[in-house]
Amino acid sequence: MTRVSSPASTSLADASTTPYWLDDPRRPAPLPRLEGSTEADLAVVGGGYLGLWTALLAKERDPDLDVVLLEGATCGHAASGRNGGFCEASLTHGFGNGRTRWPDELDELIALGHDNLNGIRATIDRHGIDCDFVQAGSLAVATQPHQVDPLRAEYAEMREHGLDPVWLDRDQLRERLDSPTFLAAVHEPHAAIVEPARLAWGLRAACLSLGVRIHEHTPVTGVRRRGAGVEVATRNGRVTARHVVLATNAYPPLLRRLRLMTVPVYDYALVSEPLSADQRDAIGWRGREGLSDTGNQFVYSRTTRDGRILWGGYDAIYHYGSAIRSEYDARPETFQLLADGFFRTFPQLEGLRFTHAWGGMIDTCTRFTAFYGTALGGRVGYALGFTGLGVGATRFAGDVVLDLLAGADTPRTRLEMVRTKPVPFPPEPIRWAGIEATRRSLARADANGGKENVWLKAMDRLGLGFDS
Repeated sequence: MTRVSSPASTSLADASTTPYWLDDPRRPAPLPRLEGSTEADLAVVGGGYLGLWTALLAKERDPDLDVVLLEGATCGHAASGRNGGFCEASLTHGFGNGRTRWPDELDELIALGHDNLNGIRATIDRHGIDCDFVQAGSLAVATQPHQVDPLRAEYAEMREHGLDPVWLDRDQLRERLDSPTFLAAVHEPHAAIVEPARLAWGLRAACLSLGVRIHEHTPVTGVRRRGAGVEVATRNGRVTARHVVLATNAYPPLLRRLRLMTVPVYDYALVSEPLSADQRDAIGWRGREGLSDTGNQFVYSRTTRDGRILWGGYDAIYHYGSAIRSEYDARPETFQLLADGFFRTFPQLEGLRFTHAWGGMIDTCTRFTAFYGTALGGRVGYALGFTGLGVGATRFAGDVVLDLLAGADTPRTRLEMVRTKPVPFPPEPIRWAGIEATRRSLARADANGGKENVWLKAMDRLGLGFDS
């Protein structure tokens, strides 16, 4: 008996595990590592979005400020360069999370988020960053009958708060983007897509143009108080600075107090070959909207400037002990799950192949959105816990951390979201057991008409969660 390969298996046969966005001939050459000792007004640890935005904003606030940025590998090499490229206005991991956690300041958070997105677009325009910034909005799609009514209710609440989403019933949605699994959607116009690595590289170039000193391949091994400032130790030297910003996110934190505040979660994505004209006609999707479904284990998707489809999410994998290993970046069973879901969603694209299939870690916290703070007598600032929506929120976070280090009383620093922190994760082995129980319960809820079990109801009452 001849075994026939599934469309999904065939589609993955030649996929590269290099992240699509980093597989780019325009990737910049690395900058020299730090050798010896130096001094600065501000030292930034980490060359992802948070570190780059913080350095850039600091120089824009004070062009005379001496800023040094230290990156352990190359700027944008990790989550900032390999994510889906969804640049949202939301600072709270979506309207629903913000409404639940900070109802009294939700309208202010919405306004600040829109200002932040406008600031990102202005920076991209001002510095000529070629990152395919397209503000076509986002689609939240119901793919199961039990998801439709909650989505409609959230749509109504969004309008009550002055937002301008558009409700799309099944026929209207399928005219825009045709899938037999799509039942309804909300189009939120205040969202964009970008090419994530090129955004990071463009921010790096903008920092350099303003005089930020960037050292790559310079892992930081520790921070400690030194006189009136802070000493940042590296493998081959050190920086003494008046202030330090820690922007390492999913990597092991340099401050002991942060070690239980986040966990690293592995997220995965596929990118297809460019669609033919007939394939494009079969699905539509000419508006370049970002897309995510509304399941607990959700999928996100978007198109690229050369007509490919990115398809990611669903699995959010935590490894015992917050383990971080390069071999976790490729997970064939998740690639298979993603490809199977892709062809269920778009059966008319059978035969399409994926050129790239990759994964990598992000950080998550129990409230799903970033938290902020200072340490070492107010000399060190930090933000982390972005939970997959850091493309946009990291710029806002850079402003928050700079405000905190300056001791400034601003609308940002007065926010309850900024003044409070999430509940930490428990130590092992309770941490792994709790995360696994949550993941399995979320999957069961998706398969059972959205009905939550006792565990999920308890987590909801405590305001705790696990997400990517």
